Amino acid sequence: MAIQQLRETLYLIDIDQALEGFRKFISAWVCRIGGATLLIDPGPASTIPHLVERLDELGIRTIDHILLTHIHLDHAGGTGQLLRRFPDAKVNCHPKGIPHMVAPQKLWEESRKVLGKVAEAYGEMAPVPESCIAFSNGIDLGAVSVEVIETPGHAAHHVSYRVGDILFAGEVGGVYVPLDEGFYVRPATPPPFQYAIFRDSIARAAALDVSLVCLGHYGCRPDVAALFERAGRQLDFWVATAERHFKAGSEPFEETVLADLIALDPDMAGWQSLPKDIQARERNFCINSIRGIRGFLTKK
Repeated sequence: MAIQQLRETLYLIDIDQALEGFRKFISAWVCRIGGATLLIDPGPASTIPHLVERLDELGIRTIDHILLTHIHLDHAGGTGQLLRRFPDAKVNCHPKGIPHMVAPQKLWEESRKVLGKVAEAYGEMAPVPESCIAFSNGIDLGAVSVEVIETPGHAAHHVSYRVGDILFAGEVGGVYVPLDEGFYVRPATPPPFQYAIFRDSIARAAALDVSLVCLGHYGCRPDVAALFERAGRQLDFWVATAERHFKAGSEPFEETVLADLIALDPDMAGWQSLPKDIQARERNFCINSIRGIRGFLTKK
Protein backbone atom coordinates (compact mmCIF):
# COMPACT_ATOMS: atom_id res chain seq x y z
CA MET A 1 0.00 0.00 0.00
CA ALA A 2 1.20 3.47 -0.86
CA ILE A 3 0.30 6.96 0.35
CA GLN A 4 -0.23 9.86 -2.01
CA GLN A 5 -0.42 13.40 -0.63
CA LEU A 6 -2.74 15.43 -2.87
CA ARG A 7 -2.95 18.54 -0.68
CA GLU A 8 -1.46 19.60 2.62
CA THR A 9 -4.45 18.06 4.42
CA LEU A 10 -5.52 15.35 1.93
CA TYR A 11 -4.10 11.86 1.46
CA LEU A 12 -5.03 8.88 -0.69
CA ILE A 13 -4.13 5.46 0.67
CA ASP A 14 -4.02 2.64 -1.87
CA ILE A 15 -6.02 -0.36 -0.69
CA ASP A 16 -4.53 -3.06 -2.94
CA GLN A 17 -5.93 -6.57 -2.60
CA ALA A 18 -4.39 -10.04 -2.73
CA LEU A 19 -6.25 -10.65 -6.00
CA GLU A 20 -4.89 -10.55 -9.52
CA GLY A 21 -5.60 -7.16 -11.06
CA PHE A 22 -6.83 -5.50 -7.84
CA ARG A 23 -4.14 -2.83 -7.63
CA LYS A 24 -4.65 0.93 -7.89
CA PHE A 25 -8.36 0.14 -7.61
CA ILE A 26 -9.65 1.08 -4.13
CA SER A 27 -9.08 4.54 -2.66
CA ALA A 28 -9.25 5.23 1.07
CA TRP A 29 -9.11 8.94 1.87
CA VAL A 30 -7.74 10.81 4.86
CA CYS A 31 -8.68 14.47 5.29
CA ARG A 32 -7.37 16.51 8.23
CA ILE A 33 -9.38 19.69 8.53
CA GLY A 34 -10.84 21.95 11.22
CA GLY A 35 -8.76 20.17 13.84
CA ALA A 36 -10.43 16.83 12.99
CA THR A 37 -9.25 13.73 11.15
CA LEU A 38 -11.71 12.21 8.69
CA LEU A 39 -11.31 8.81 7.05
CA ILE A 40 -13.53 8.16 4.06
CA ASP A 41 -14.19 4.49 3.13
CA PRO A 42 -11.62 2.35 4.98
CA GLY A 43 -11.85 -0.53 2.50
CA PRO A 44 -12.19 -4.28 3.05
CA ALA A 45 -11.62 -6.13 6.30
CA SER A 46 -8.61 -8.07 5.02
CA THR A 47 -6.50 -4.96 4.44
CA ILE A 48 -7.24 -3.04 7.66
CA PRO A 49 -3.85 -4.04 9.19
CA HIS A 50 -2.11 -2.45 6.20
CA LEU A 51 -4.33 0.63 6.40
CA VAL A 52 -3.45 1.03 10.08
CA GLU A 53 0.25 0.83 9.20
CA ARG A 54 -0.16 3.66 6.69
CA LEU A 55 -2.10 5.73 9.24
CA ASP A 56 0.77 5.19 11.68
CA GLU A 57 3.19 6.45 9.01
CA LEU A 58 1.09 9.62 8.77
CA GLY A 59 1.27 10.05 12.54
CA ILE A 60 -2.48 9.59 12.94
CA ARG A 61 -3.30 8.52 16.48
CA THR A 62 -7.01 9.34 16.48
CA ILE A 63 -9.79 9.34 13.89
CA ASP A 64 -12.73 11.59 14.64
CA HIS A 65 -15.10 10.49 11.86
CA ILE A 66 -15.26 7.47 9.55
CA LEU A 67 -17.45 8.51 6.61
CA LEU A 68 -18.96 5.68 4.55
CA THR A 69 -20.17 6.45 1.04
CA HIS A 70 -21.89 3.03 1.01
CA ILE A 71 -21.63 -0.32 2.74
CA HIS A 72 -20.26 -2.59 0.00
CA LEU A 73 -17.36 -4.75 1.21
CA ASP A 74 -14.70 -2.92 -0.79
CA HIS A 75 -15.60 0.41 0.82
CA ALA A 76 -16.94 -0.31 4.31
CA GLY A 77 -16.18 -3.97 5.03
CA GLY A 78 -13.29 -3.16 7.35
CA THR A 79 -15.08 -0.57 9.51
CA GLY A 80 -15.68 -2.89 12.46
CA GLN A 81 -12.04 -3.99 12.49
CA LEU A 82 -10.80 -0.40 12.21
CA LEU A 83 -12.88 0.60 15.23
CA ARG A 84 -10.88 -1.85 17.34
CA ARG A 85 -7.88 0.40 16.72
CA PHE A 86 -9.83 3.69 16.86
CA PRO A 87 -12.74 2.98 19.23
CA ASP A 88 -13.68 6.65 19.70
CA ALA A 89 -14.31 7.29 16.00
CA LYS A 90 -17.86 8.14 14.98
CA VAL A 91 -19.17 6.37 11.88
CA ASN A 92 -21.51 8.17 9.49
CA CYS A 93 -23.63 5.89 7.31
CA HIS A 94 -26.92 6.15 5.42
CA PRO A 95 -29.83 4.91 7.59
CA LYS A 96 -30.51 2.04 5.16
CA GLY A 97 -26.99 0.76 5.70
CA ILE A 98 -26.74 1.03 9.48
CA PRO A 99 -28.57 -2.24 10.35
CA HIS A 100 -26.24 -4.16 8.01
CA MET A 101 -23.16 -2.63 9.63
CA VAL A 102 -24.38 -3.46 13.14
CA ALA A 103 -25.38 -7.03 12.19
CA PRO A 104 -23.44 -7.80 8.99
CA GLN A 105 -24.05 -11.53 8.61
CA LYS A 106 -26.77 -11.20 5.96
CA LEU A 107 -24.73 -8.68 3.96
CA TRP A 108 -21.70 -10.95 4.19
CA GLU A 109 -23.59 -14.01 2.96
CA GLU A 110 -25.19 -12.09 0.08
CA SER A 111 -21.81 -10.64 -0.88
CA ARG A 112 -20.29 -14.13 -0.95
CA LYS A 113 -23.04 -15.32 -3.30
CA VAL A 114 -22.53 -12.42 -5.70
CA LEU A 115 -18.75 -11.92 -5.51
CA GLY A 116 -17.47 -15.40 -4.67
CA LYS A 117 -13.70 -15.49 -4.28
CA VAL A 118 -13.55 -11.69 -4.39
CA ALA A 119 -15.67 -11.48 -1.23
CA GLU A 120 -13.48 -14.10 0.45
CA ALA A 121 -10.39 -12.05 -0.39
CA TYR A 122 -12.05 -8.88 0.95
CA GLY A 123 -12.70 -10.69 4.24
CA GLU A 124 -15.65 -11.10 6.55
CA MET A 125 -17.08 -7.97 8.18
CA ALA A 126 -16.96 -7.44 11.93
CA PRO A 127 -20.00 -5.82 13.55
CA VAL A 128 -19.92 -2.09 14.24
CA PRO A 129 -21.11 -1.23 17.77
CA GLU A 130 -24.49 0.46 17.56
CA SER A 131 -23.24 3.25 19.80
CA CYS A 132 -20.56 4.20 17.23
CA ILE A 133 -22.71 4.58 14.11
CA ALA A 134 -25.41 7.05 13.10
CA PHE A 135 -26.53 9.19 10.19
CA SER A 136 -26.20 12.93 10.00
CA ASN A 137 -26.72 15.08 6.93
CA GLY A 138 -24.12 17.51 8.22
CA ILE A 139 -21.14 17.35 10.58
CA ASP A 140 -19.96 20.57 12.23
CA LEU A 141 -16.17 20.77 12.56
CA GLY A 142 -16.11 24.37 13.75
CA ALA A 143 -14.33 26.31 11.02
CA VAL A 144 -15.69 23.97 8.36
CA SER A 145 -18.53 21.48 8.05
CA VAL A 146 -19.08 18.20 6.25
CA GLU A 147 -22.13 18.25 3.99
CA VAL A 148 -23.72 14.88 3.32
CA ILE A 149 -25.44 14.54 -0.07
CA GLU A 150 -27.62 11.54 -0.87
CA THR A 151 -26.49 10.16 -4.24
CA PRO A 152 -28.26 6.82 -4.74
CA GLY A 153 -27.80 4.88 -7.94
CA HIS A 154 -24.79 2.66 -7.49
CA ALA A 155 -26.59 1.63 -4.30
CA ALA A 156 -29.83 2.83 -2.71
CA HIS A 157 -27.89 3.94 0.38
CA HIS A 158 -25.04 5.73 -1.44
CA VAL A 159 -24.02 9.18 -0.17
CA SER A 160 -21.28 11.66 -1.04
CA TYR A 161 -19.48 14.09 1.27
CA ARG A 162 -18.51 17.70 0.55
CA VAL A 163 -15.72 19.06 2.70
CA GLY A 164 -14.88 22.60 1.66
CA ASP A 165 -14.15 22.46 -2.06
CA ILE A 166 -13.58 18.68 -2.08
CA LEU A 167 -16.26 16.10 -2.92
CA PHE A 168 -15.77 12.53 -1.78
CA ALA A 169 -17.99 10.94 -4.39
CA GLY A 170 -17.76 7.18 -3.89
CA GLU A 171 -19.00 5.69 -7.18
CA VAL A 172 -21.52 8.30 -8.37
CA GLY A 173 -18.99 9.68 -10.88
CA GLY A 174 -17.86 6.35 -12.28
CA VAL A 175 -14.86 4.04 -11.94
CA TYR A 176 -11.56 5.40 -13.28
CA VAL A 177 -8.37 3.55 -14.13
CA PRO A 178 -5.42 5.91 -14.74
CA LEU A 179 -3.31 5.08 -17.79
CA ASP A 180 0.06 6.38 -18.96
CA GLU A 181 -1.92 8.57 -21.34
CA GLY A 182 -5.44 9.46 -20.21
CA PHE A 183 -7.72 7.04 -18.42
CA TYR A 184 -10.34 4.32 -18.78
CA VAL A 185 -13.73 4.92 -17.14
CA ARG A 186 -17.01 3.07 -16.74
CA PRO A 187 -20.22 3.37 -14.70
CA ALA A 188 -21.01 1.00 -11.83
CA THR A 189 -24.64 -0.15 -12.10
CA PRO A 190 -24.97 -3.46 -10.23
CA PRO A 191 -28.42 -4.90 -9.50
CA PRO A 192 -30.81 -3.45 -8.49
CA PHE A 193 -30.32 -0.54 -10.90
CA GLN A 194 -32.65 2.47 -11.17
CA TYR A 195 -31.76 4.61 -14.18
CA ALA A 196 -33.63 7.83 -13.33
CA ILE A 197 -32.43 7.78 -9.72
CA PHE A 198 -28.80 7.37 -10.75
CA ARG A 199 -29.12 10.08 -13.41
CA ASP A 200 -30.60 12.47 -10.83
CA SER A 201 -27.73 11.78 -8.43
CA ILE A 202 -25.16 12.61 -11.11
CA ALA A 203 -26.95 15.90 -11.75
CA ARG A 204 -27.07 16.65 -8.01
CA ALA A 205 -23.33 16.03 -7.65
CA ALA A 206 -22.56 18.08 -10.76
CA ALA A 207 -24.37 21.10 -9.29
CA LEU A 208 -22.07 21.27 -6.25
CA ASP A 209 -19.43 24.00 -6.11
CA VAL A 210 -16.24 21.94 -5.71
CA SER A 211 -12.84 21.93 -7.38
CA LEU A 212 -11.72 18.35 -6.67
CA VAL A 213 -13.57 15.02 -6.80
CA CYS A 214 -12.11 12.13 -4.80
CA LEU A 215 -13.25 8.78 -6.15
CA GLY A 216 -13.79 5.43 -4.48
CA HIS A 217 -12.25 3.87 -7.62
CA TYR A 218 -9.65 5.40 -8.15
CA GLY A 219 -7.79 8.58 -7.35
CA CYS A 220 -9.06 12.14 -7.79
CA ARG A 221 -9.92 14.47 -10.63
CA PRO A 222 -9.95 18.28 -10.85
CA ASP A 223 -12.01 18.35 -14.09
CA VAL A 224 -15.24 18.33 -12.11
CA ALA A 225 -17.68 19.55 -14.75
CA ALA A 226 -16.22 17.22 -17.38
CA LEU A 227 -16.28 14.28 -14.97
CA PHE A 228 -20.00 14.51 -14.26
CA GLU A 229 -20.88 15.37 -17.87
CA ARG A 230 -18.98 12.24 -18.86
CA ALA A 231 -20.71 10.17 -16.17
CA GLY A 232 -24.17 11.16 -17.38
CA ARG A 233 -23.32 10.70 -21.04
CA GLN A 234 -21.75 7.30 -20.46
CA LEU A 235 -24.64 6.07 -18.33
CA ASP A 236 -27.05 7.08 -21.10
CA PHE A 237 -24.93 5.28 -23.68
CA TRP A 238 -24.74 2.07 -21.64
CA VAL A 239 -28.50 2.00 -21.08
CA ALA A 240 -29.24 2.74 -24.75
CA THR A 241 -26.81 0.05 -25.91
CA ALA A 242 -28.23 -2.53 -23.51
CA GLU A 243 -31.80 -1.61 -24.50
CA ARG A 244 -31.02 -2.09 -28.19
CA HIS A 245 -29.73 -5.59 -27.52
CA PHE A 246 -32.57 -6.30 -25.09
CA LYS A 247 -35.15 -5.50 -27.77
CA ALA A 248 -33.23 -7.57 -30.32
CA GLY A 249 -33.07 -10.56 -27.98
CA SER A 250 -29.28 -10.75 -28.18
CA GLU A 251 -27.71 -13.69 -26.35
CA PRO A 252 -25.49 -14.20 -24.48
CA PHE A 253 -26.76 -10.81 -23.41
CA GLU A 254 -24.09 -9.46 -21.05
CA GLU A 255 -21.16 -10.58 -23.21
CA THR A 256 -22.74 -9.20 -26.41
CA VAL A 257 -23.47 -5.83 -24.82
CA LEU A 258 -19.96 -5.61 -23.36
CA ALA A 259 -18.35 -6.33 -26.73
CA ASP A 260 -20.41 -3.50 -28.25
CA LEU A 261 -19.49 -1.12 -25.43
CA ILE A 262 -15.78 -1.86 -25.78
CA ALA A 263 -16.04 -1.20 -29.51
CA LEU A 264 -18.30 1.86 -29.45
CA ASP A 265 -18.12 3.69 -26.09
CA PRO A 266 -15.56 6.50 -26.53
CA ASP A 267 -15.08 6.70 -22.76
CA MET A 268 -13.93 3.05 -22.74
CA ALA A 269 -11.33 3.69 -25.46
CA GLY A 270 -8.61 2.93 -22.92
CA TRP A 271 -9.76 -0.70 -22.64
CA GLN A 272 -7.07 -1.99 -25.00
CA SER A 273 -4.38 -0.21 -22.96
CA LEU A 274 -5.36 -1.95 -19.72
CA PRO A 275 -3.01 -4.68 -18.48
CA LYS A 276 -4.53 -8.12 -19.05
CA ASP A 277 -5.14 -8.79 -15.35
CA ILE A 278 -6.97 -5.47 -14.93
CA GLN A 279 -8.95 -6.22 -18.10
CA ALA A 280 -10.08 -9.47 -16.47
CA ARG A 281 -11.11 -7.62 -13.31
CA GLU A 282 -12.98 -5.00 -15.30
CA ARG A 283 -14.72 -7.60 -17.47
CA ASN A 284 -16.26 -9.18 -14.36
CA PHE A 285 -17.45 -5.85 -12.96
CA CYS A 286 -18.77 -4.70 -16.35
CA ILE A 287 -20.76 -7.91 -16.72
CA ASN A 288 -22.36 -7.31 -13.32
CA SER A 289 -23.18 -3.70 -14.25
CA ILE A 290 -24.79 -4.82 -17.52
CA ARG A 291 -26.74 -7.39 -15.53
CA GLY A 292 -28.07 -4.54 -13.39
CA ILE A 293 -29.19 -2.63 -16.48
CA ARG A 294 -30.85 -5.76 -17.85
CA GLY A 295 -32.82 -6.09 -14.62
CA PHE A 296 -33.98 -2.49 -14.98
CA LEU A 297 -35.04 -3.08 -18.59
CA THR A 298 -36.91 -6.25 -17.65
CA LYS A 299 -38.93 -4.39 -15.00
CA LYS A 300 -39.47 -1.45 -17.36
